[in-house]
This record gives sequence, structure tokens and C-alpha cells, in this order.
Amino acid sequence: MRILVVGAGSIGGYFGGRLIEAGADVTFLVRPARAAALAETGLAIRSAKGDFHEPAPKLVTADRLGPAFDLVLLSCKAYDLEEAVAALAPAVSQRTLILPLLNGMRHLDVLDARFGAESVLGGQCVISSVLDADGRVLHLNDAHMLTFGPRSAGQEARARAIAELFGQAAFTTRLSDAIMQDMWEKWVFIASLAGITCLMRASVGAIVAAGGAGIALDLAAECAGIAARHGFELRPAAAARLKEWLATEGSPMTASMLRDMEQGGRIEGEHIIGDLLRRGETASCPLLAVANTHLRAYEIRRAGA
Repeated sequence: MRILVVGAGSIGGYFGGRLIEAGADVTFLVRPARAAALAETGLAIRSAKGDFHEPAPKLVTADRLGPAFDLVLLSCKAYDLEEAVAALAPAVSQRTLILPLLNGMRHLDVLDARFGAESVLGGQCVISSVLDADGRVLHLNDAHMLTFGPRSAGQEARARAIAELFGQAAFTTRLSDAIMQDMWEKWVFIASLAGITCLMRASVGAIVAAGGAGIALDLAAECAGIAARHGFELRPAAAARLKEWLATEGSPMTASMLRDMEQGGRIEGEHIIGDLLRRGETASCPLLAVANTHLRAYEIRRAGA
């Protein structure tokens, strides 16, 4: 199975590197600058789960990309989605499956429109990783789970083959028979956490200490309500976990979006918050609307600066 990993950042580099470690045929689609850096230093992973170094990973830039890949692993930032889709298009044939690891749902709309829903799996990952100053992938915690599944019956056999291959790699793989439910639940979690921690510019513990747990839970209820109206009501365990996330005293938890804002960087606000709000009703989601306005104002101010 020939695998194309779009990007060799902290997520694509980690899962792609672990697949190489397991003997898989992996090529990274990268920009010229990243290609030059990887050609010089190789792909390195530093992790409590085991370090890995591939001195000469297979690399390709968009202008040299050809067809015949069986699987495309897409892990770009949401604001790079359109560019990534245009870049990976030559690699997609009728036999290709695309496995995106972005949060939210908008990327499925984009990929379905370009390549057809029959070519796009559902997927998500749970990992905390970054690139260090030398371009190495740093795995920051113990979690490194990749969950994916078919969105139609016609994808089931190939999804099982992918799961068998992934199962040989040094990360946790789960083949889900309810991937859309999984993705909606994660979207509700991410939107709730990003919405409240960005709005308050504080950790969950600080928000709770300031008396804001009720506001956080009300925002989460708005997000969960949108999911339910689309046929994906949170399962009891997910609902309990969401409440624990947002109302735990002393919790240091913040969204990665807040960390991006604090560094003056680009954010995925439109993909995570804006798109969710559009799928709901603004009148019934006042807190989500405020959170969305806050993120949009940040982006406008950042663009002006």
C-alpha cells in the first residue's frame, strides 16, 4: 500500500514516521523549504513511546507529484485546506482513499466536492506534538491515537485493510463503526474548549475559579445542541466527559487555539467555531456567536497589524 502523507509537521510527521518505522511505503508531500530541511536532517521523532529517525524519508513537492497512491493521510491546518487539496489532487485516482485528520466537518464538504464522498474516510487523532526549532517532531504526552472509519459500506473492506496496516505501527489505532458520531463529539469538545478559553483568555481552572463554570457549560450545551439537531446527540459517556473537561477546579487545560492566539499566530476559528455556528441557529446559540465574533475580531486585528 502506497501512502502519501500531506505535510510533515508535528502530526503528519509523527504518524507518517511511525508508519515508516513499521515498514510501510510512505511519501511526504511537503513544501520546498521543508523538503530541503528534511533532506538535510532526516525525519526525527522524540517521544516517551520511543524515538525514531529516518535519515532519508521519501519526499515530493507539489510540482512533481504523480498518481497511484492508495491512501492519502491529510493532517494540514484548516486554514491551509484549499492549498493542500489542490496540491494533493494529482495523487488521487479511483482507487485512492483520503483519510483526513482535521477537526470539524467543513473539510469533508470540501473533499467530497472535489474527489467524491466515496473517496473520503472519516478520521481524527488525539495527540499533543510540536516541531522544535530543529524541525524534529516532539511528542509531548502519552496519547497517540488515530481513529478512523468508513462513511459508506463501499469503504469497509479497504478500511479494514488500512486498520491492519496501521495496527503494525507504534501508535494506537481504532477502526470505528461510528466515525461520524466520534467526529461530531470531538468537534463539540474542541469548539466548547476553544470557545470558552479563547473568550476568557484563561485556563479551565481559572475560569472555574472566577465563577465561570456555568457559562462554560452553557456554551457546551449550545454546541451539543447543534450536534443533536444534525442527528449526533452526545452519548452519555461523552456528555459526562465534556462536563468534566469544562468544570474541573484547578484544571490547567486550554485549547491549542488560545496558545496560537497568545503567540499572535493564525487560528482555525472559522473551521471550528464559525462553521459550527452556521450549522446551528445564531438566535439559539448566543454564547457561540459571541465566541465567534471574538475570534473574527482577533483575525481582523491580526491582518491589520
